[in-house]
Amino acid sequence: MTNILIKKFIKNPDDRTAYGMLGSITGIICNIFLSAMKFIIGTLSGSVAITADAVNNLSDTASSIISLFSTRISSRPADKEHPFGHGRMEYVATLILSIAIINVGIEFFKESLDRIMHPSALTFSTVTFILLIVSIGVKLWMYFFDKSLAKPLDLSVLNAAAMDSLFDAVTTSVTVASLIVYVFTGHSIDGIASLIVSVIIIWEGISLVKDTVSPLIGGEMDPEIADRISEIVKQDPTVIGVHDLVIHSYGPEKTMATIHIEVPNRITLEEAHAVADIAERKVRRDLGIVLVAHVDPVEINDKRTNKIREQIEHILKILDPALTFHDLQVTFGEAGTIVSFDLVVPYSYTTSDEDRVMNQVISLLREFDPKTECAVTIDRGAVEDIRTK
Repeated sequence: MTNILIKKFIKNPDDRTAYGMLGSITGIICNIFLSAMKFIIGTLSGSVAITADAVNNLSDTASSIISLFSTRISSRPADKEHPFGHGRMEYVATLILSIAIINVGIEFFKESLDRIMHPSALTFSTVTFILLIVSIGVKLWMYFFDKSLAKPLDLSVLNAAAMDSLFDAVTTSVTVASLIVYVFTGHSIDGIASLIVSVIIIWEGISLVKDTVSPLIGGEMDPEIADRISEIVKQDPTVIGVHDLVIHSYGPEKTMATIHIEVPNRITLEEAHAVADIAERKVRRDLGIVLVAHVDPVEINDKRTNKIREQIEHILKILDPALTFHDLQVTFGEAGTIVSFDLVVPYSYTTSDEDRVMNQVISLLREFDPKTECAVTIDRGAVEDIRTK
């Protein structure tokens, strides 16, 4: 069934919008079917529980509608108000669905506590039992269907919808298992089993929120992508090194990056510009990432500058092997030597740690030359703090 729907409605295997639309519309149809079936049976049988479950499926329909609209919005091109496109709308929708999952877990948790504190006899009905089995089957199919759609292009909103369907199937399965145990043993495990499941649902919902919020607020760079960008840029023999790579995600299909490229200061401005242009084109072609390259001139032939570079390397190795530096600029004058560089510190460093190590580096450099004036930029990723001593 899944393959039939994909072949019929997905014409382009790289079309995220088509995958998202198919998953959302299928979710709406399935949830409306379950809601209508449970409402009719609940009304005819007078079962408040079945009618309440029908309302729950109706709320799942609302989640599918949110997924549908987010898929449409995220596919819109850039405009004046949103020059980087609307791709992050997919993350917003995923966040909403994640919160909905947490809410389901919380409600299930409260209901479980009530069942434990106020136990009551379970009633077995063949119609209800069959209805629960059908509901589990439909929800499990929706889970595998959404996972199949989400996998090729890593659609986060469909992954969240799949998890929502899975948890619905699990909670209903707990009810079925409790009924079976009650029929054969006379003991009710409904409350305890439901409590355990509710905690799992809440935990998974929180994990989904964390995974979704990260790209919205600017999470850690993918090390594989960062390495690939660096490798592509350093293919040019003119490039001495790279640093200050920052990757910005504006949605799954819109990624931009900035990087500093070190080149010998003896080459012309035109040659340096060509190095940056070639790097930007290669990254765009191979990775589909819009790269903006900044060129830093590096002195590699001056013996005095190289000596200072070696001194800094030696000092940092002694103080903390995790420390590195870049953008070394040295100016020699009659009044003394002006040394400026970026000092890259670990994220674990506090402000006092930064001040301490900076003062130590400057003090040790001045032991080599008392007339040295230092301008140190504390660098931790994309955050810099210039301090002059």
